[in-house]
Amino acid sequence: MADEIKYEYKTVQTVRGTDSLVISKMQRDGWELVERGQGRLRSTLEFRRPKKPQPWLLIGAAAAALVTLAIVIGVAAALSDEDEKTDVPGSSTAAAGEKPATAPSPTTAEPAAAEVITPRNNPEFATLLKADSCSEANRNFATRHKGQTIAFDGSIVDMAPHGNYKTRYDFLLSPGDEGPNTAVGPNFKYEDAGISDLELTGKKIPATVGEGDKFRFIAVVGEYNAAQCLFFLDPVSTEVR
Repeated sequence: MADEIKYEYKTVQTVRGTDSLVISKMQRDGWELVERGQGRLRSTLEFRRPKKPQPWLLIGAAAAALVTLAIVIGVAAALSDEDEKTDVPGSSTAAAGEKPATAPSPTTAEPAAAEVITPRNNPEFATLLKADSCSEANRNFATRHKGQTIAFDGSIVDMAPHGNYKTRYDFLLSPGDEGPNTAVGPNFKYEDAGISDLELTGKKIPATVGEGDKFRFIAVVGEYNAAQCLFFLDPVSTEVR
């Protein structure tokens, strides 16, 4: 089976919502997506790509040259030993006391896990959560961090059906616990999302959600609409608080 294609494989774990970015990057590097496993918070992506063919003729020629060189060196060393009958004193003892050098063990490259932005680890995000919903800080943050994952404690300000749908909604979210009475912070929005899209987690998961409910939101940064002062997000998970 000389023409059989041999593959190398690679496994990458991503935060839900960032799969498409990782897949695009891997495909640009020649990898093919063969399997995708999705969990509540993370996805596991399996990739493969054909191994580069080995230049066997060149390797064979090089190996033959090395064998020939080894024979020549061996013969020269044998002749030299015949001429030199004396040993350097202490050389055998020193050699016996030396420890053989150990080659460093290869390490397996692990894909770097994307850091989730929170008010604790990102001062810019902490400031944004206290800024006006129409502040330029909203646009700046969305531009710099689009596609990245954020996490914050917040509540549902408003929940309305999306278009004519009965089970899909537009959610207006805000930082803090004030719900409809929130006065500061961005107007975060989940658009055209079902209850299942929220990926609810926690000890007591409700059958439905509504205005004023408090959650720990984890979401992917989307666009900021300056005309409407709306900051769009894509849900990753929603933990009951």
